[in-house]
Amino acid sequence: MIAKQLRKVEFTEPQIRELKQNRKLILICDGYDESQQTHNLYTSNRINLPGEWSAKMVISCRNDHIGADYRDRFQPGDRNSRSDTSLFQEAVIMPFSLGQVQDYIDQYVFVHRPPWKAEDYKKALELVPNLKDLVKNPFLMSLSLEVLPRMVDPRQDMSANRATRVVLYDRFIEHWLERGKKRLGEKNLSPQARAAFESLSDEGFTENGLDYMKRLSVAIYRKQNGQPIVRYIRSKDEGSWKDAFFGRGDEKQLLRESCPLTRTGSQHRFIHRSLLEYGLALAVFDPQDWKENASQELTCTRRRSVDSTSSFENVHTKEETDLVGHEPDLNSPLAWRSFAQEPSVIQFLGERVQQEQSLKRQLLEYIEHSKADRKWRIAAANAITILVHAGVQFNDADLRSVRIPGADISHGVFESARMQGADLRHVNFHCAWLQHANLSGSQMTSVRFGEMPFLDQENEVSAMAYTQDGMSLAVGHVSGRMNVYSTANWERQWTQTDHSNLISGLSHSPKGSQIASCSHDKTVRLWDVRTGTCCHVLTGHASVVNCVVYSPHGDRVASASDDQTVLLWNTDTGDCCHILIGHTHDALCVVYSPRVDQLASSSADSTVRLWDVTRGGCSNVLRGHGKTVCSVVYSPHGNQVATGSHDKTVRLWDVDTGTCLRTLSGHGDWVTKVAFSPKGAQIASVGRGKTVNLWDVVTGVRQHILYGHTDNVNAVTYSPRGDQFASACDDYSVRLWDPETGECRKTLSGHTLQVKFVIYSPKGNQIASGSVDNTVRLWGVEIGSSRHVSDGHKARVRSVKFSPRGNRVVSGDSHGTIRLWNAETGVCIHTLSGHSSGINCLAFTPEGDQVVSSSDDNTVRIWDAGTGECRRTMDSPTKNVGSVVYPPNGHQHASSKMDNAVRHWGIGKKVHSNSRVPSVDNDRAWSVAFSAHGDQTVSDSNDKIVRIWNAEIGELPRILVENESAFTVMYSLKSNQLAPARDDKTPKLWDIKAGTLLQTSSSLDDYLAAIAYSPQGNQLASSGHDKSVRLWNMETGECSHILIGHSDLVEIISYSPQGDLIATASKDMTVRLWDTTLGQCRGIIQVFQDRVKGINGIAWSESPKFNYLVAGCEDGSVRMWQVMTKDRDHRDIHLRWRTTTAELNVKGMCIKDVRELSKLNRHLLGQRGAVIEPAHPFHKAGENPSSTVKAAFEMDRVSTDASGE
Repeated sequence: MIAKQLRKVEFTEPQIRELKQNRKLILICDGYDESQQTHNLYTSNRINLPGEWSAKMVISCRNDHIGADYRDRFQPGDRNSRSDTSLFQEAVIMPFSLGQVQDYIDQYVFVHRPPWKAEDYKKALELVPNLKDLVKNPFLMSLSLEVLPRMVDPRQDMSANRATRVVLYDRFIEHWLERGKKRLGEKNLSPQARAAFESLSDEGFTENGLDYMKRLSVAIYRKQNGQPIVRYIRSKDEGSWKDAFFGRGDEKQLLRESCPLTRTGSQHRFIHRSLLEYGLALAVFDPQDWKENASQELTCTRRRSVDSTSSFENVHTKEETDLVGHEPDLNSPLAWRSFAQEPSVIQFLGERVQQEQSLKRQLLEYIEHSKADRKWRIAAANAITILVHAGVQFNDADLRSVRIPGADISHGVFESARMQGADLRHVNFHCAWLQHANLSGSQMTSVRFGEMPFLDQENEVSAMAYTQDGMSLAVGHVSGRMNVYSTANWERQWTQTDHSNLISGLSHSPKGSQIASCSHDKTVRLWDVRTGTCCHVLTGHASVVNCVVYSPHGDRVASASDDQTVLLWNTDTGDCCHILIGHTHDALCVVYSPRVDQLASSSADSTVRLWDVTRGGCSNVLRGHGKTVCSVVYSPHGNQVATGSHDKTVRLWDVDTGTCLRTLSGHGDWVTKVAFSPKGAQIASVGRGKTVNLWDVVTGVRQHILYGHTDNVNAVTYSPRGDQFASACDDYSVRLWDPETGECRKTLSGHTLQVKFVIYSPKGNQIASGSVDNTVRLWGVEIGSSRHVSDGHKARVRSVKFSPRGNRVVSGDSHGTIRLWNAETGVCIHTLSGHSSGINCLAFTPEGDQVVSSSDDNTVRIWDAGTGECRRTMDSPTKNVGSVVYPPNGHQHASSKMDNAVRHWGIGKKVHSNSRVPSVDNDRAWSVAFSAHGDQTVSDSNDKIVRIWNAEIGELPRILVENESAFTVMYSLKSNQLAPARDDKTPKLWDIKAGTLLQTSSSLDDYLAAIAYSPQGNQLASSGHDKSVRLWNMETGECSHILIGHSDLVEIISYSPQGDLIATASKDMTVRLWDTTLGQCRGIIQVFQDRVKGINGIAWSESPKFNYLVAGCEDGSVRMWQVMTKDRDHRDIHLRWRTTTAELNVKGMCIKDVRELSKLNRHLLGQRGAVIEPAHPFHKAGENPSSTVKAAFEMDRVSTDASGE
């Protein structure tokens, strides 16, 4: 490579030889991904071998193009010397921070003097949806600043403009070509060139420029496999495909000059690779071409493609199937090359699908045609990859016999999809939702699920460690047992039970040949990794051994014990080299310095000691902590140590002087684990508490407090690259975080008890987590992936509501984020950010044009449902707002608060401030409701009193005294009755005008959990801790039906709009639909895979043909089902859409007779609930009731016969 490049710039052979023999070079290799390289440049060029080039390399590459196993492609040295990982260093260019974006805007305006002021750009940044995320990319930042004045009028409502990447590129290219036309028009052209320019202008200069750009992009991908640099030498390339773009000819030259291309000598390229990818995406589908040639073949090597079958009737709307389709064009780029590994192209086309239904129809056609003819398999694989990325869901879709080899359908939703006989070779199913899908007879060679089977253990896991090369994983148990697994197939290599007590620590030798284990049996043992033979038993400690660690060279191990000593051992002989004495209490942790000459130990005596490993003496005692120091870690360069203590602090020390450089305070309880980032710029700390803290090493400033876990965090560790880190928690989860932004990227759920350990594999492409549930779970990590970002909430959904017209869904989570969804497609329309704490309640105005939200941050906010803009914030200096509700006329709303007050707020065109605060003297107000006419509100509180208020003047005309505290209250439809839900087991009905008790029913076995009025006001439903639901006749007060079927507490009851059905959500993880007339169960939806999640909100909406049921869930997802009445006794329920979460779901997926599925994947699917025989979705009359209930719990799409219940 080196000599070849030197010859290109006319170095002579003697000069090249002189450089090779006598010079040391630094080679800057820009664009590794663009050069289509796949091999190690050090190895292929024999760099630093005897007699070869002496050089170091600086290599740049986009991280989303290098995959997971990238390190071997860049590690210096030959294969025998690559264990020296210090030779390989990497830096990741982080996205712009908000402060950097604003600074760039100020400088851009100062230098370029655009039409906008800096304030206009910053306003757009806040108001234009998605823009703030887009401009974190430096190229998109400069592109956005150039085109925004053409896209948005700062004097108008900016929030109505939705910025996407493809829209920005559309405007940018249009602007570039128009500017090029203007420049050429002003240029002194030859007569021939002037004539060519005028001809191009008459035909449409911009259109010709786009056509040139599309054709060139397609040619580069087809002829050069996407390698972006085109080398054109006229004497060699005249008459070739290159000549059509870079040869002689006035029109070619004019178009070349006007397009975003750059030239260096004979080399031509787009000014940025993303413009090449955009050009290809535009060649696949150009909206302007489609509109101009709707009934003809498209100009850009493709034909119009429309929907020709009803196979995807559950995927798209009727309007998309109105046209008679024909065979799509086989010359489309999608038909001759896979783009599953081209995330930028997929993103452009995915965004285009969300804007253009005609492209969606084209892509569905490719999938449909692949069923009958294998020539469409590449196009079909590309098509489904794009559709999934665009958020299209395939619930109940007929995908039988489709051919989609190599497709990336990660995060796709395929509930109950029929995929029998499909060609699924090499398909990426990472985090796909495949519940009850039927894959019988499909071909599944080399499919990827992004996870491995969990490893069942005989006891609770107490320690874990990977080998240095990542080829083995060792797991220690509380019983003293140790299992070692091969990471190639996850089969157990060997097991040893020589330890007689808990294994407290494991460490692998840097040489890769040994494992060290320490135990509460007072011994350390060294094991041969390959055979499992015990090489040495190291005895000498007088008490429990807490920690063991290898030296960087692997010739020593150090162990720390409750006997207050640290011992150093020779790994070859097993002899004790040094006994390090000095601690006055238990020695808890020991760690070697990267410098090799020192180690540090922490102790319950509140100190850390630094030891000279050569002479065995203490070189420094680090004093300052007030309590036990349970964690100590060296910085990557070995010049500092960080310590965590029971005194609730983290301290940073200089190892040379022993000086405490920083005391990091902020934890509310013990600090039990600290970790340095691989670059040493950041520290993460966790302990007894629900948060993770990130600290800046230089300043000591706490950068982020990371919320999300709901119990004590036990472990934290950075990935080898440092681009993410993982935390393990007692809430049964592992979370992956972005260290720069503090955002939770992913929550890994699956453990059923507390997770105590989490570690990355040496390559960083895998995570292992150990739990007290006797399992080790293995998770794949998508390195640098930008293919999909979960659109679900990052925290549990607390509230969910339909808009009055049923076309929107609003949901709010425990972190304060509100999202507005398109009810038809499940696409997130707006993310409403502003609340700083959890959402308690959401409500639409009767017109559906506004949303009101109440929060734990003591505020009520009013949002524009069309633009997502916050119109008004109503603050209160005191406690949480628990409930908020609109009256039917929508002129005001009422809120209840924990500060014992109910507030009425004027709405109108201008939102008025709070003018009346009726006092609730004795205790907190739990909930509030408006009467049907909007003239009254009712509130309940802990003081056992229900109060009825005049909504206009805020007076208190009536008080209803109760015996127990109410937790919710509601009016009947006619506003003459109300029912408070009480803890005294009795639903009570009150006459509002008279203030008298109408009915009391006390037949519940336990106190009330939920109540709901029917829309007609003639029935009341209530649930109690006896797991049943009771339906009450409002006229007689009698219980008309007892609904039995749930196996745990029913927490939510909701009537359908017509009142003929009620939905009940239970802690048993199911939603049941009941006939309110007959009291029979008409359907069961099992929502979750395990019992650590639940349902927090349910809402109904009605359309002419169907009812829709939406649920907000504990896992952060929002899910909507379509409920169709087949006859009086029959309901058909299927999932319409769900927001995606980072979770693989294959429960009930049928894998009967699948071909070429690996043993490892078969084991994984079996663990996750896949089945051999598909379950029948219908309950037949006369079925055994117990089998009916079992089947219902296994199906998420169910239809039930009345007589079968």
